Amino acid sequence: QVQLVESGGGSVQSGGSPRLSCTASGYTYYTYAMGWFRQAPGKEREGVAVINNDGSTTYADSVKGRFSISRDNPKRTLYLQLNSLKPEDTAMYYCARGRDPWRRVGVTRPADFGVWGQGTQVTVSS
Repeated sequence: QVQLVESGGGSVQSGGSPRLSCTASGYTYYTYAMGWFRQAPGKEREGVAVINNDGSTTYADSVKGRFSISRDNPKRTLYLQLNSLKPEDTAMYYCARGRDPWRRVGVTRPADFGVWGQGTQVTVSS
């Protein structure tokens, strides 16, 4: 059974730097692109960052220079380091797996991702 489990969210103040984690199970982890998405109340889900199986990364313009995505293949874990948080970063953050193995994907298309975690809430107060 393919499963993604996020952790690391919570309530932080503006400027905070939490790190989100996503542990995967049930498939050959290193062959798939992985990504982080977020959804704020009343808004559509948006891509935040993606890391392909070759280590290449892409970021949404809104988080470039502040967030950093990485993966540890032996640990089957995906990370998202959030720095310089702003209240507008408040959202439910989701981990996702690419739909097809060995396929490179970008950050703008949630449809390219076929497995999703349950999400972890990040709330940023000013």
